[in-house]
Amino acid sequence: MVKLMPILLALLGLAAGGGVGYYLRPAPVPVAEDPCGNATTDTAPATPGQSDEKANPDSEFVKINNQFVIPVVHDEAVVSLVLLSLSLEVTAGSREAVYQLEPKLRDEFLQVMFNHANTGGFDGVFTQTSRLTNLRRAMREVATSILGNVVHDVLVTNIVRQDQ
Repeated sequence: MVKLMPILLALLGLAAGGGVGYYLRPAPVPVAEDPCGNATTDTAPATPGQSDEKANPDSEFVKINNQFVIPVVHDEAVVSLVLLSLSLEVTAGSREAVYQLEPKLRDEFLQVMFNHANTGGFDGVFTQTSRLTNLRRAMREVATSILGNVVHDVLVTNIVRQDQ
């Protein structure tokens, strides 16, 4: 009986796992038939290689050309440098407007980032969600004031802090 107990427990665990897996299985994808008689799925999931423009055709992403370099100053000495890369999510067809106003955008973004650095935004755990959300929100407000309502969001695509 002692040798039979581990086998019974293994079979019981296997049956319980199978039952839970059957109960929690995903719902089947609804299938509709087109007029030609071909079966098609109602909604096709996005493939990993699919571009963002296909997923959301009314917006596009514009990469700001150069990185931003922000010094972090304590006691009148530069203690670290923060390198930041940005992209803007804008209404489709607004790419040229962004590039025409890029010098003004860079100037205003730098001012926002300097203020963020001076208030301690790049100290400690600078990648904390609340800190980056505040920074992105401030940059989105600046971008909207310059470009208008074509700006949907400001994306931080790369951020690095180099301590000295």
